[in-house]
Amino acid sequence: MQNSETVSARRSTIDEWTEALAESTGSPGGGAASGVMLAIAYGLTSMVAGYTQLDGDLARECAELRERARAGRETALRLADQDAAASGSFGSAFRLERGKQREDAIRDASVEAARASAALGKQGTDVVSDLEWLARHGNPALIADVAVACGALRAAIAGARTNISFDLGSLTSSGESLSDVRKRHPVLWETVEELDAVLARIDRLSDEMEGHATPTT
Repeated sequence: MQNSETVSARRSTIDEWTEALAESTGSPGGGAASGVMLAIAYGLTSMVAGYTQLDGDLARECAELRERARAGRETALRLADQDAAASGSFGSAFRLERGKQREDAIRDASVEAARASAALGKQGTDVVSDLEWLARHGNPALIADVAVACGALRAAIAGARTNISFDLGSLTSSGESLSDVRKRHPVLWETVEELDAVLARIDRLSDEMEGHATPTT
């Protein structure tokens, strides 16, 4: 059994990390898994770009895209570990005895967790443009890999969006109304709406690729 305090999306093997994910610790949890899914989306983006041979300005754009994907993969794994740490604080807060200390700890941990998920979600928004570019200019033999990258990206963004929403909602346990939460954390609240728009954009791209890739009779 892997120790959830030492497992890392950056340093552990896939087997070790998913073993820790399978344990009832919550760290790593769904938020960290979203980060790993984002790293997979970046990895596939880089791979397809590497297999794409173009000339002139398109070749330069493709090279820049691949560099973004390489750097983004590393960032995504770092954000996954940050989210796992935030989840650990969240779980610790809920294990405290009922009282003001517990309420304050839950509130602080909820905001920290929401911010970690927001950072992850915002990181993933830029990948959509690169996948749209690859759907138009990438190696057509790898269109299925672009589609898989879209699926991984959607899972990452949806996970981040859901976690932010849940974490903000948990703030009401201390007596705040949702209206109060929205006023106190406008940026986090707006991020949920922004990620909704990103998910719709990913769905449109996935539908377009499905239309091109599905054999017709």
